Amino acid sequence: MMAQAREAADFLKTLGHEGRLMILCHLATGEKSVGELERMLSARQAAVSQQLTRLRLEGLVQPRREGKTIYYSLTDERPRRMMELVYELFCKDG
Repeated sequence: MMAQAREAADFLKTLGHEGRLMILCHLATGEKSVGELERMLSARQAAVSQQLTRLRLEGLVQPRREGKTIYYSLTDERPRRMMELVYELFCKDG
């Protein structure tokens, strides 16, 4: 049980950053390129890439290269389910 608690704590720490949380929210609707995420977040490429790297290292997103463009998607249902819950608790009514 301790290993699962550590894994859950690491997962929640990763979600505990506004930039990463917003990236996951956008990726919950489908694959996006780094450029698309930059525009959606009104953020610089370096900042978006830094957060995507952390999400990738934590195993929450996966990259796909097509030519010079890198696309990201969620690796499994855990982040999508969390984003749905966060939306329901914090965004739905306002």
